[in-house]
Amino acid sequence: MNTVAIEAIEIVKSLGEGAGQVLVLKGVSVSLAGGELTLLMRPSGSGKTTLLSVLGCILSPTAGVVRIGGRTTTGVPPEELAKVRQQHIGFIFQSFHLFPTLTAEENVRLTLDMRGERTLAALAKAQQALTTVGLAHKLNSFPQDLSGGEQQRVAIARAIVGDPSVILADEPTAALDRENGLAIMGVLANIAKDPARAVFAVTHDPRIELFADRILSIEDGRLVGDQPRSGRLS
Repeated sequence: MNTVAIEAIEIVKSLGEGAGQVLVLKGVSVSLAGGELTLLMRPSGSGKTTLLSVLGCILSPTAGVVRIGGRTTTGVPPEELAKVRQQHIGFIFQSFHLFPTLTAEENVRLTLDMRGERTLAALAKAQQALTTVGLAHKLNSFPQDLSGGEQQRVAIARAIVGDPSVILADEPTAALDRENGLAIMGVLANIAKDPARAVFAVTHDPRIELFADRILSIEDGRLVGDQPRSGRLS
């Protein structure tokens, strides 16, 4: 059995205050193991992105516990949580968030720069990450010169370059056509073969279900399904 990379226990999350307060998550528990690609599915408004943000230590839960690499994040000061994110979590978003004035290599190296890694070894890491996602030939290309699929590959390389144990992806195929979306999921599925790394993607795109090891369903702030799969595509 692969090691648990991250787990959430009875997570409750409310947003807003007073009469406008909304209970978005209502006691959600989930455990993600290395070597697996897990999809969290359901339409917008079901609590998917909020759960992703809690797992990624962007939002603190109103109640419940998050553990990353066995360490509980409850009560951890913001500056320490930032270090936890840098060391353990890689983020991928549907809108890429690349800096237009930086090359692909420079966009990926930025993650290492933020960790104080500015050596030749860091350069090699960035180049290897881009090679892993199939962009060894695009190191010096700027985002404007890359297709949408290529830009998302750069974003994935940026997410994995720091060797995190958890990759969190928010609608990673939403801005892409079918061909590029499937190609991106193939990259993520290949990354998820690493037993030391869990990949968790929030999506409402049924085209990518075949890439999953496990599919979770969330509805009205509660998990309503947990379906393991076998024989995923990669």
